[in-house]
Amino acid sequence: MRRSEQKRNNPDLGALTARLLFAVQRQLAGSHARTKPRHGAVMAYLDEQGNRATELAELSGQHKQVIGTLVDELEALGLVTREPDPADRRAKLVVPTAAGLAAMRAGDEAMAGVEQRLAEAIGPDDYRTFKRTLQRLAELSTPDDSASG
Repeated sequence: MRRSEQKRNNPDLGALTARLLFAVQRQLAGSHARTKPRHGAVMAYLDEQGNRATELAELSGQHKQVIGTLVDELEALGLVTREPDPADRRAKLVVPTAAGLAAMRAGDEAMAGVEQRLAEAIGPDDYRTFKRTLQRLAELSTPDDSASG
């Protein structure tokens, strides 16, 4: 059997999660046309009062350098600013602008619509079970810094 057929007939976890991710990204694309899917690593976790880049990196599972690049791009789009952290003036917070807050609301509404459509497609109980299981798998797959070494 050809590998492509095998993946089509019995896809592995990578293929399944990629297909789901790409489908969700396509459905969300219209909610914030100025951003790219990669910007979700910041926008999905950004609090109204702002977050440190290190916190965004931890929450999203991205490297701090990647988050820095994404914040640069979002700043150029006028969606975030960098401001001094009142708790530590040496640190910076990534803070959404008014346009950024609007993009966050639009993204949240679009994601709620995606989740509603998926829940309707497979049933609310199965969707809750799927989401709970996916969350557990994601938590198991997150590297534990204390376990390395």
